[in-house]
Amino acid sequence: MAGFPATHPCGRHPGMLGGVKLTDLEVPETPAARAALEAATAYCSPALLNHSVRSYLWAAAYADARGIAFDAELLYVSAMFHDIGLVAEFDSHTVPFEEAGGHVAWVFCAGAGWPVERRVRAAEVIVRHMWDKVDVAEDPEGHLLELSTGLDISGRNPQDWPAGLRAEVLDRYPRLGIAGEFAACIKEQGERKPDSLAGGFVRGGVAERIAANALDR
Repeated sequence: MAGFPATHPCGRHPGMLGGVKLTDLEVPETPAARAALEAATAYCSPALLNHSVRSYLWAAAYADARGIAFDAELLYVSAMFHDIGLVAEFDSHTVPFEEAGGHVAWVFCAGAGWPVERRVRAAEVIVRHMWDKVDVAEDPEGHLLELSTGLDISGRNPQDWPAGLRAEVLDRYPRLGIAGEFAACIKEQGERKPDSLAGGFVRGGVAERIAANALDR
């Protein structure tokens, strides 16, 4: 909803990630968040949907442990749509998939009644999840989504999330072959749009990093 406040999930003190459980993590229950999940469920494959949900949960847990205040509704909606540009119905032949996803989110958020500035923020968060680094002070939601998707897709820095939480999240939202599915999608995007970030990732060996993801072990 417009004006949804930045929050610190669960109100716990920073640094308590070691004891956090899946049920401790704040999942927004606003109309926009519920509708975003419904839309993602309708269009994403089961593997891509679970990836989107996990991306939010990893982000929320990371923020909780480090005292990073974030807008839970904004981050959740952005997580649900961050890869929607890979879906056939929303694939673009002219812009990178993350930009296409940002446009989808902008339109969705307009329907949810968000003001223009908040729609733009959702699009920014989605575009920036493909960046190498996002400044937490400038964009905490983009920072968190960039880190969480890096973990979920290429297994980057798994030590930042304790083994117990990783196991619990993966049990509740299994990977369902996301590595192979995403690798094929990003390869196709890179070949079709070689100047995009996806193209650079493909040339940089992202397929090998995806295949080596410790979350799939």
